[in-house]
Amino acid sequence: MRPDRVTVERVDITRLAVDAIVNAANTSLLGGGGVDGAIHRAAGPDLVAECRMFHGCPTGEARLTRGYRLPARYVIHAVGPVWRGGAVDEPELLASAYRSALELAEAHEIRSLAAPAISCGIYGYPAEAAAAIALDTVRAHLRAGSQLERVIFACLDPKVYSVFHAALPAYAV
Repeated sequence: MRPDRVTVERVDITRLAVDAIVNAANTSLLGGGGVDGAIHRAAGPDLVAECRMFHGCPTGEARLTRGYRLPARYVIHAVGPVWRGGAVDEPELLASAYRSALELAEAHEIRSLAAPAISCGIYGYPAEAAAAIALDTVRAHLRAGSQLERVIFACLDPKVYSVFHAALPAYAV
């Protein structure tokens, strides 16, 4: 497989011209801070209107909307867990959020996908543990015969970028 199929970039996810971006959403899907707020601001008010139709989303799941004013055609809103020390199913819920997003990408024939470090911002998930889960989940998905041609981990925060970038070689696809 191509060595650039999975990359880590220090980039603003709202500016990426990919088929879909993953939003590190909260359970309301109505916007918030960090990546979630940036995506909602960049997409415009139609995004929140479409998100209202879902009446929320449980932690560990994802929902797909149009991208509206974003360069990306779709937004996949994945709800990761709040870090509570690791004893409240946080690793399983984080992996499930990524899996749910990847399954939606497959169902909508998405070829290029950009994802943030879900739960690593205000939700407090340790970047090292999150990187291992995210990269392992994506690697397993791609090895299972995915149609995804490119996955970008868009990590704007320098520390999170460094952690994901350093972890990437151990998860080569």
